[in-house]
Amino acid sequence: MDDKLSLLGLIVHASLVVQLVMASLVLASIISWMFIMQRAAVVGQARRNLESFEDRFWSGMDLSHLYQELSTEGSGEGAENIFRAGFKEFSRLRQRGSIESDAVMEGVQRAMRVALAREEERLTENLPLLATIGSTSPYIGLFGTVWGIMNSFRDLAQVQQATLAVVAPSISEALIATAMGLFAAIPAVIAYNRYSSRTELLMVRYETFADEFSSILHRSVHSKEVS
Repeated sequence: MDDKLSLLGLIVHASLVVQLVMASLVLASIISWMFIMQRAAVVGQARRNLESFEDRFWSGMDLSHLYQELSTEGSGEGAENIFRAGFKEFSRLRQRGSIESDAVMEGVQRAMRVALAREEERLTENLPLLATIGSTSPYIGLFGTVWGIMNSFRDLAQVQQATLAVVAPSISEALIATAMGLFAAIPAVIAYNRYSSRTELLMVRYETFADEFSSILHRSVHSKEVS
């Protein structure tokens, strides 16, 4: 087989525009795989941390003691941050005895909503870029394909007898651009859908925990009022 028709030969001897298209798709693929592995680590760790924290929270441990332990441990994420934000605001407002219980709960819920928003921002980081790569890469590859086909027609116009050997290199480089576009797009789309759904599930569990924790604090603050 002619070296020019080998995969490497087609890339090396492709036109400058098609080479730029291929280089941009290779770069997009590398970036997408970096973010895919990053999202896999972040989402997996978030799920494990949530399960571990829920075991501690529902073990019957005193909430003040749990808050002190988490504050001592320092860095936390997910439900831990939501719990710490809510309990910190609850303790701060309860120390100011003049505040009504409804105002206390409003402050607690507001603090947990802020923590929830931060967790959602952390979990969805770089997902829009994966969506962009998945949606634009095929069109970038298509641009390289169109350019390669244009070159094949130009080569045909310069010869008296049209043969497959004349147009084969240009068409081949065009098809490689298409393949590289799909190679960059397919993993990005799959990863985006996968981690978007997992992020949504985690956010639902976070919101459920926030509601349950709010109910516990609500009962606590009202029981003290009655007593």
